[in-house]
This record gives sequence, structure tokens and C-alpha cells, in this order.
Amino acid sequence: MRSTPRFLQGVYRFEGKGLDAPALLDAALSYVVPDGVTMQPVYLRAGNAAAELVCLVLVRDGRPMRYFPVGAKDGTHVALRVVEDLEPGTSIELHAAAPAGVCATVVVDLGLVEIA
Repeated sequence: MRSTPRFLQGVYRFEGKGLDAPALLDAALSYVVPDGVTMQPVYLRAGNAAAELVCLVLVRDGRPMRYFPVGAKDGTHVALRVVEDLEPGTSIELHAAAPAGVCATVVVDLGLVEIA
């Protein structure tokens, strides 16, 4: 068995359209599990520079999988390992939402591991 770490990370600025309207932060925060491996999300770390709550949403195959509220000018660290295996061909994306009109900057680090 071989494991390979993968990371979806960076600093992203966005404008909120409502907490109920998450949108993809950036194309770099998309990932498709390659053939021949399974993947596990390991952790999510995030920081929010805005004075308002933001919500990060891990989206699996176009549907919300997990919600991560990040408080105003706060951070979060959530362990995800052994939550579930994602099969080859599964797509995941990291979306964000904030109250309408709020300009927010988030720092995100989603750790993944591919298992062959």
C-alpha cells in the first residue's frame, strides 16, 4: 500500500452572496480522485480575516458533503481522517459563503491522502 498526500490550499478573496449561496472559491480548489486510488480527506484548517462569519463547504460530486463555519477573525481546524473513503472519479471542491455583500479573505488548507 502506498499513500500520497495532496493539498488544496491558498489565500482567497471573495464577496458573499448569502450564507445559503456557497460558490467555488477558485478552480485550484477542485480535485478528482484518480483511477486506481481511493482518497481520504485528512483535515481542514481555515482562517477568516473578515469581521463576519464565513462558511466553507466541501462539495462532493456537486452536492454538499461537509459544512465548516469559520468565525469572524477566527480560525478552525477539523480532523477528517477515517470519515469516509472517496472512490476513483469522485470530484471534490471547496466552496465558500458569507453574508450578502461581505468581502472576505480566507486562508484554507485541505489535506488529503491518496491510497493505492
